[in-house]
Amino acid sequence: MNTLSHKIAAAIKKANPEETYSVEIMQYSLGIILNTLLIITATAMIGLLTGHFGEFMTFLLSCSILRLTSGGFHLKTARACNLFSILLCTLIPYLFSFSGAALTVINMTSLLIMLLFAPNPDTNARMPVKLYPLLKIISILLVSLNFFIHSSVIGLAFIVQSLTVIPWIRREKQ
Repeated sequence: MNTLSHKIAAAIKKANPEETYSVEIMQYSLGIILNTLLIITATAMIGLLTGHFGEFMTFLLSCSILRLTSGGFHLKTARACNLFSILLCTLIPYLFSFSGAALTVINMTSLLIMLLFAPNPDTNARMPVKLYPLLKIISILLVSLNFFIHSSVIGLAFIVQSLTVIPWIRREKQ
């Protein structure tokens, strides 16, 4: 993806050198877009092939929306992130399903994690600290919605995303 995003960025710069950002900035942005499209496309294709399109896409969407507000752990490379995301979105809802009391416990666990640790933004994120309380509230509200929706897939997505918010490794004081 890095090579492809670089080629696209270079072509854009060559076509319009005056009104475009640097190749590096465009490459970075295009890399995010292409990696996201890869995850969506691969998850959708696997969902169509297995007959679980709705579940896989619901998991991906639920996890992604909660991740926007709660933050969470990042893998070291885009390739690792892509592979891990695709595997999570296709294997977790395929292998696991909960209802009743088990789903309530999952929802309560996700809610507790969000109360304690959200948001946990990426160190490179330029999110103003003053928005953290709002992001926490939104994260809590999103997780709380599943107490009314009662969706196993959404509950699984939320618990998986919640686990990425826990600071498993202590951050060094600056």
